[in-house]
Amino acid sequence: MCLLVVMMMISVMSFAQNDNSIKGFVYEKSNGEPVMYSNVYLKGTAMGCTTDINGYFSITRIPDGTYTLMVTMMGYDTIAEPVTLKNSEILNKKYSIQEASIQLAAVNITADKVEARTETKTSVVNITPKTITKIPSVGGQADLAQYLQVIPGVVFTGDQGGQLYIRGGSPIQNKVLLDGMIVYNPFHSIGLFSVFDTDIIRNAEVYTGGFGAEYGGRVSSVMDITTRDGNKKRISGKIGGSTFGAKVMVEGPLKKAKSDNDMSISFIMSAKNSYLEQTSQSIYPSILDDEILPYNFQDVYGKVSLNTANGSKINFFGFNFNDQVNNYKPKGRTTSLDYNWEAFGGGSNFVMIPGKSSVLIEGNFAYSSYKASIEDGNNTPRSSSIDGFNAGFSFSYFLGKNTLKYGVELLGFKTVFDYSKSNGIKLNQTENTTELGAFVKYKWQLEKLIIEPSMRVQWYASLAEISPEPRIAMKYNVNDWFRVKAAAGMYSQNLIAANSDRDVVNMFYGFLSGQENIPKKFNGKNVSTKLQKANHYVLGTEFDVFDNVTLNIEGYFKDFKQLTNLNRNQLYSETNHPAGAPETEWRDFMIENGKAYGIDFSVKYEFLRWYFWAAYSLAYVNKNYEDANQELVNYRTHYDRRHNVNVILSYTAGSRKQWEFSGRWNMGSGFPFTQVSGFYEHYSFDNMGSPIVGESGDLGIIYGDLNKGELPMYHRLDLDVKRRFWFSERVMLEADFSVTNVYNRENIFYVDLVTSENIYQLPLMPSFGLTLSF
Repeated sequence: MCLLVVMMMISVMSFAQNDNSIKGFVYEKSNGEPVMYSNVYLKGTAMGCTTDINGYFSITRIPDGTYTLMVTMMGYDTIAEPVTLKNSEILNKKYSIQEASIQLAAVNITADKVEARTETKTSVVNITPKTITKIPSVGGQADLAQYLQVIPGVVFTGDQGGQLYIRGGSPIQNKVLLDGMIVYNPFHSIGLFSVFDTDIIRNAEVYTGGFGAEYGGRVSSVMDITTRDGNKKRISGKIGGSTFGAKVMVEGPLKKAKSDNDMSISFIMSAKNSYLEQTSQSIYPSILDDEILPYNFQDVYGKVSLNTANGSKINFFGFNFNDQVNNYKPKGRTTSLDYNWEAFGGGSNFVMIPGKSSVLIEGNFAYSSYKASIEDGNNTPRSSSIDGFNAGFSFSYFLGKNTLKYGVELLGFKTVFDYSKSNGIKLNQTENTTELGAFVKYKWQLEKLIIEPSMRVQWYASLAEISPEPRIAMKYNVNDWFRVKAAAGMYSQNLIAANSDRDVVNMFYGFLSGQENIPKKFNGKNVSTKLQKANHYVLGTEFDVFDNVTLNIEGYFKDFKQLTNLNRNQLYSETNHPAGAPETEWRDFMIENGKAYGIDFSVKYEFLRWYFWAAYSLAYVNKNYEDANQELVNYRTHYDRRHNVNVILSYTAGSRKQWEFSGRWNMGSGFPFTQVSGFYEHYSFDNMGSPIVGESGDLGIIYGDLNKGELPMYHRLDLDVKRRFWFSERVMLEADFSVTNVYNRENIFYVDLVTSENIYQLPLMPSFGLTLSF
């Protein structure tokens, strides 16, 4: 905390000089939404910046004089306004830009290029609804989950029950934020859909590694999603339905601003659901060979925004997401599975702009809850829940081209877990946990070099541990078309996954926290921390090959110093084990370490009506655990996909761009899996006073070496055609026809451990959808 006080004093002192400032916001004229990444600069000078996620800009340390302030954005009309500054003046501006009536044939400088030269942007991908709709819309609905699968370093393990793995990090190690609120499970059991409606998203930033100190509590990656505020000009929305599901989105003003000095209130609401369980029986029975896809979900989100005249605002939001899998029993499976989860929550965030200062103040407070349960005929029922709050405040100071940001974050949550391992050992836990984090980050921009050091201190109250975490990001602009970037940092987390890596299908997604009963030694050394920890190292380059072609290459190394997992080798309970038995045989949890490393290539071409994206990832993910003889055993994780290729091609046709054709091809090497060596009759001996003669035991499985098998290669082609029909300037109908798995590749989902039957991913599946926009 002393470090933060010192930085605050330095910041305040830095403004005690005779420099002028211009700050403000850029909005879309049609709906009042903030415009991200537009260029705001003083013509003929090197002074300028790009707008942030809120449309905010701040140009400081401007000498006295008369200038022309320019606001530019590709696809929008340019604004030019003369301004005169003197005597340490601070100008507050608000601009509304509209889409250009004439699209230029070529644009030499775009917001993306400016941002690439002025931001470190190492291992981060910005996603907007516009980019999401570039790929084929599986099931007639564009979705964030479908786009994430094409990002380099990201692996999805299946269409059904699939989970997201980012550069070697498991789902529990990926932090997901929605308007600053923690979302504990962002993906549905049918892996094609997330809980987020694409039409309410303003921007999603996916940090695949090396992220800054403003984020904490996870050791792998962060996904930070910001929603739109809602149309401030008129009531508008979308209503859509497809063979997979339906959705509705409505937005509009509750109070319109009567002038530039008046406040406004807007809202946005969204609801979507899936009825795939019904259509798989009524529309797709022949395609699915009478197999039912029992995936049902419902997602509801609402938000109200109060916007003041100077750009300050406060938002209130809430959500309810739920997912049900009813009687899941694919062909070849001997037992059925029922799985469900529900998440709900709400909160508030704000942006405050003091009138006489160039500081930006942001804050949030939210509560969220998640509960999951599963009943599987092959295992005993399991359940898990987590609920709690998170709050944070941050302050950003704009010092010419440099920026200072610091803040605090407070989290409190409760986890409840009820689990039985395959050998009958039960694990029940209820824990209350508190975490407090403080960070400071400084962006220092020289002529060609950008340095962004940051520091986070995370206090884990339940474990009585403090974790100092220095981080740094850098970029060097060698010239206008070639840049070198790097990032490194230390990371920690408390949460532990409540999954068993013996599960072939990891639908069950639970949480544990505050583990103190871990082994005291690992690999012959004393265990000095109860936290999970990792170090990240990233090195990459960016090439502007041509005006509209960008090549990105990044190598990464994640050193997972210490991880905690359920003890897959446990033979005895912690309360009843033989004296002298090694900890690896009776502890509920085990310690592991591991390494994830690889290299990602991506190339993007976007010009006029064409969009092309190609990505290739070479990745290795290995972990080590200690066996009963205290020897390290190395194994591949079940999501260790060695090669992964994604290719996207999109073309827009017609005089009004009413036609859009797109395709996506994905190829990936097979996932590792654990083979079965044999079976035996297992007795739990719960009632020691009863004879077992004449009793029948359960089916026990003798597993082979961990993840020594490998599934065949995966590949799939998806195609999509969209046609738009305009009934008026504001009313448009879009028809969407897509085909998933065009050449009907039999991609193996998993091999049933009991029957040895191959269970396949989705076959060739056409879908059709209609969406009415107004």
